[in-house]
Amino acid sequence: MPFMKKNVTFISQGVAVFLLLTFSTLSFAQEKAKQIDELMRQYEANRQFNGSVLVAENGKVIFKKGYGMGNMEWAIPNASDTKFRLGSITKQFTSLLIMQLVEKGKLKLDGKITDYLPDYPKATGDKITVHHLLTHTSGIPSYTGFPKFSETLSRDPFTPDAFVKKFSDLPLEFEPGSKFAYDNSGYFLLGVIIEKVTGKPYAQVLQENIFTPLHMQNSGYDLYATVLPKRATGYEKTPLGYVNAPYLDMSIPYAAGALYATVEDLYLWDQALYGDKLLSAASKATMFKPYLSQNAYGWGIGKKQVGKLKDSILVMEHGGGINGFNTLLSRQPEQKHLVVLLNNTGGTNLAGMRDNILHVLYNQAVELPKKSVAEAIARELATTSLANALKKYREIRKQPEYHLSEREINQLGYGLMGKRNSRKPLPSLPLNVEEYPQSANVYDSRGEAYRANGEKTQAITGPA
Repeated sequence: MPFMKKNVTFISQGVAVFLLLTFSTLSFAQEKAKQIDELMRQYEANRQFNGSVLVAENGKVIFKKGYGMGNMEWAIPNASDTKFRLGSITKQFTSLLIMQLVEKGKLKLDGKITDYLPDYPKATGDKITVHHLLTHTSGIPSYTGFPKFSETLSRDPFTPDAFVKKFSDLPLEFEPGSKFAYDNSGYFLLGVIIEKVTGKPYAQVLQENIFTPLHMQNSGYDLYATVLPKRATGYEKTPLGYVNAPYLDMSIPYAAGALYATVEDLYLWDQALYGDKLLSAASKATMFKPYLSQNAYGWGIGKKQVGKLKDSILVMEHGGGINGFNTLLSRQPEQKHLVVLLNNTGGTNLAGMRDNILHVLYNQAVELPKKSVAEAIARELATTSLANALKKYREIRKQPEYHLSEREINQLGYGLMGKRNSRKPLPSLPLNVEEYPQSANVYDSRGEAYRANGEKTQAITGPA
């Protein structure tokens, strides 16, 4: 009996310690979630974030929430199950499909394009390998960099084979394997190779090999015609407000950028990459090995300093940008942390938000979001005189809670020019010259403003 009593006491103490540790862990996680929420609400208030966030710590979700509107015209808010276009985050899914085919012996990393696409021009296709395509080292010109790409190509539907002909005959920009140059054409080709090897559409291979096994029920190939519940609408932010993003036919981004998902589904994807359900450990090691410019197969991989931590942390991530959306999926695999940011108002500084969230996770000081000088001036111009707007500019340009951006001031000037108010572009574009005298672009923009205003002499020489 005394033995039993002693054992019960020991067990009770053990349970007490376990519960204390559990409650402490939960309390810390809740405090971090509160900090992240306060941070993201400030970004939302500053019009710097409109989307959904998910944060996992040690493999467990501690925070997920939507901010702003998934559809502004119907006032439908974003949530953790809102579907966003991913842009180039798509590439990591394409690379995994390639590695699955390599494991099955249907592809070789040193196989040439012409081994799988015999109609591809031999002059280049005979020396570009699958590995070159995966690592952005092929030298093939990226089709999204073509002159007037948005005006001439982006709105028209193409079959994959037909679109390949838009870049396959072009000369290489460098010898394959010698340099890194981010290349959407290479990942487009990987999608075509997947289709040729499997005999199935790229979207079907994705569904069968990744989305269905992982129960990613809110992810897929984003076809415009599909009625897709809870799909976010894409917008572009300007200093003057939001506008609907221009149309993009989703046959164009294809295997380089055509997927949609939720932050919750991307957590399932992240967790699967720690196991071997999709790919063996050896194949994952190959996929995650950094090559030129620290780029692996669909991932950027490197060490990052977080605050005042003594040791840098390993970060594995990729961002995406596509009409009306920008995205970031950032993994810290040594700690099993994850930050997912999906935004549906065009380009914004998601990397800065990721940095602040990492600072919260690692108990480091955060840098509070700053307000935009350009947006403050735009609001002033909309409600008051030019003189008052300039006065406001002088007052706030160096205040610590504001940030001054050459790009945003330029956007404001062009936005005002687009409204055909001939005198209002001039406050911002000449001011940009004053603030950034070493930038050639600001002089060019100022000249366009004077020319649009009929002041040809000033367009050449600047203000008198």
